[in-house]
Amino acid sequence: MVSAGDDFEKIPSEHSVSNHDVDVGARLITNTDLSLTPQDASRLRAKIDWHIMPFMCIMYLITFMDKTTLGEAAVLGIMESADLTTTQYNWLGTIFYLSYLVFQYPQNLALQRFPVGKWMSINIFLWAVVLLCHAACKSFGALFAVRFLLGICEGAITPGFMIVTSMFYTNAEKTTRVGYWFLMNGFAVIILGFVSYGVLHTHTPNFMPWQWLMVITGIITLITSVLFWFFFPDSPATAWFLTEEERAAAVHRIQVNQTGLENKRFKKKQFLETVKDPRTWVMAFFAGSANIVNSLTNQRQLIVAQFGFNDIQTTLLGCVDGVVEIVAIWAAVILASRSFIGRSYAGVLMYIPAILGAILVSTLPFSNKIGLLFSYWISIFAIAPFPIFLGWVSSIVSGHTKRITTNAIVLCAYAIGNAVSQFMWKANYQPRNHIPWAVIAACNFAAGVALVTLRLMLNNENKKREKETPDDQYDNVYVLGEGGEKKRVDKAFLDLTDKQNRDFRYVL
Repeated sequence: MVSAGDDFEKIPSEHSVSNHDVDVGARLITNTDLSLTPQDASRLRAKIDWHIMPFMCIMYLITFMDKTTLGEAAVLGIMESADLTTTQYNWLGTIFYLSYLVFQYPQNLALQRFPVGKWMSINIFLWAVVLLCHAACKSFGALFAVRFLLGICEGAITPGFMIVTSMFYTNAEKTTRVGYWFLMNGFAVIILGFVSYGVLHTHTPNFMPWQWLMVITGIITLITSVLFWFFFPDSPATAWFLTEEERAAAVHRIQVNQTGLENKRFKKKQFLETVKDPRTWVMAFFAGSANIVNSLTNQRQLIVAQFGFNDIQTTLLGCVDGVVEIVAIWAAVILASRSFIGRSYAGVLMYIPAILGAILVSTLPFSNKIGLLFSYWISIFAIAPFPIFLGWVSSIVSGHTKRITTNAIVLCAYAIGNAVSQFMWKANYQPRNHIPWAVIAACNFAAGVALVTLRLMLNNENKKREKETPDDQYDNVYVLGEGGEKKRVDKAFLDLTDKQNRDFRYVL
């Protein structure tokens, strides 16, 4: 037996590897003779969709709704109630992402080590408790503390969803599935807008509307976390709604990805390969620059109010933000799923109206509040490329340690972009905010360039591999079964990185 620490590149043909070097999925399908017809695969995918997509969509809706409560609270009295200055309010948005950043890699390591669904459920439960605690906060210090804790808990959600999506779906399906659960952000904005409108008319002694908003969203999240614990699967290998035959078929279905299912062992060499890969840092640059626009999450209510709308109008108009976001993400997903367009070019197409919108908000006469409002809505199209990118990342990275490390780096960059962007909305820039809108337009352009650069790098690597001699180094690797018999392992389940597996092709 080859020891667990041996490098796969040294393994010759007809050699054995230790069981924990082999992907978890191999245990289900090794030496099985599965024949999955297109009809069977379609029925299985539909069953998976019905059992996990509603949970992912509802959970992402709730988490985004919870994150944006701070933005809604801005017009529900939180600044007056907690005696907040503009700088302190911006810090509350920043500290959320700073704690997200600091704890992102530990969260990803936990997602690799523990069952994904259960770990997310624990974080969602703690998230709900912290959100409920917001209602008791009456000072900047108290709000600072709960926002810090909220950021820690949120750090498990997006990477967890990325892992689950990659375990259940093929590369061709990932973009649409990520798009489905990410466009729930738009529905969250709409629902939260109506909830805010309702609590705005709530008058109770010693309990402000923004506090009711925290309590309502906190209770909803608490209930969801309990349901998530019992019904959300950790992987196809243990999914409660699949039979033994369907579990094997589900793993067999994603074999085409050449990324395996999961491996619970952290591998230092995969970690080092990740940080040395220039594509990792192009992805990180995109994630950081693309999320400068996300500062609108906390600022949008203040921006619209500064256009000249009152609190009730601002709250209701906020619902339109959600509609625009849904349309933009849906259009981006449709474009990205077209093979002649692909992920990169679909993202660039979304940035064109977004950049135009940012320019118009800054240049139109301030008396033209309808024109400013529509320009602001167009600028929201900049949100759409990021969900495309999240689905793309899991399709262009293989090796479980490399994948969770890439996820962590990308989401750390996401957090940095969100954190630093809060401070460009300074009081002395209001109400025109020329500097913030110029920064948003420039960062959108830079993100578009990063997408094209990444596509060129991946396409060049694919062309290089097409010219190589087929690599049979891992074609006859096996493990020893309990009875000592040899069991051949497909290279897709050897936990190889995309660099090691020369048969791996990058999705464009």
